[in-house]
Amino acid sequence: MSMTPRDRVLAAMKQEKLDRPPVAIFTQSATVGQMDWSGAAWPEAHKDANLMAKLAAAQADMFGFEAVRASFCLTAEAERLGCVVAVDKKDAAPMIKKHPFKFDPMSGEYDDPATSVMAPEEFIKEGRVKVIQDAVSLLKKSHGENYAIVAGNTGPFTLAGHMVSTENLVFGMMMAPEEVDKWVATMTPIVKVYSQALIDAGADIVQCSEPSGSTDMLAPDMFEEAAGNSVRHSLAEVSGMSVLHICGDTYPILDQMANTGVTGLSVEEKVDSYKAVEKVNGKVALVGNVGSVRPLFQGTPEEVKAGAEYSAKAGFNVISSGCGIAPCTSNENMQAMVDAIKAFKY
Repeated sequence: MSMTPRDRVLAAMKQEKLDRPPVAIFTQSATVGQMDWSGAAWPEAHKDANLMAKLAAAQADMFGFEAVRASFCLTAEAERLGCVVAVDKKDAAPMIKKHPFKFDPMSGEYDDPATSVMAPEEFIKEGRVKVIQDAVSLLKKSHGENYAIVAGNTGPFTLAGHMVSTENLVFGMMMAPEEVDKWVATMTPIVKVYSQALIDAGADIVQCSEPSGSTDMLAPDMFEEAAGNSVRHSLAEVSGMSVLHICGDTYPILDQMANTGVTGLSVEEKVDSYKAVEKVNGKVALVGNVGSVRPLFQGTPEEVKAGAEYSAKAGFNVISSGCGIAPCTSNENMQAMVDAIKAFKY
């Protein structure tokens, strides 16, 4: 019996021996080319479950990637919790324009999240987070038999930063760590309930992005307190598979990321593929790490092919982009990534 794309992705996540790795975009996957091809475009596809599902499936339907993935940004949760978000462009992701809560380490003025933030069970019922759940359910019906379904969400530390501004939150770790803890502790059950809701809707894998946990933002010895522990008690506790994505050079924190209990790690190209495989040493599956900017956005198909083969030869379990796909990435480069890996043999 031949292996379906779904079989291949799930086997790779379990680190089973395969003839080649699967190729699938686990992070933001939509491009303008896919929007034009599918007839489902931003900004409408951020808000309509049918359009979201159609665009989420385009990576598989148009290029032959081996998973489908919704949603396309890290602002749906923030908007549901009160952030002002601009969802208005075809070629750029939604942007947070206003943070709803007060958190001022300089003045000592802080809103109390315990009395300001809705309960997790209420959170998942409406807004774009409900649209995403509905889109995942549609994908389960249309593509679930043959393709792995990946649902994306936002990590607790990053989501806390969206509530009060990331700059304030990071500054607060030095000035008022107990106030930071309150916000992260409040976001953790929201992320847990939402992650499980995505699994219940039909996702095989929840890919959680925690960019504010990057070494670009925090010293490596701050990771566990800021983000690691909350990931352990949210994303890692879902009944399905889980993948933690953190931007930037995560080599110094790969061990800590792997110890959160997730199924896999999504790693950027800033970490050398061979060094990542060596350091993780089979503790979790590795997803990545073909550069989203270069070669995928700025490079040639030949450079994309070389980058994809490098990650595969190094031993990445799923070949994917290192971070979210730039919306204006060319069709040729997307196709080159698929073709390179489907022709690859260990």
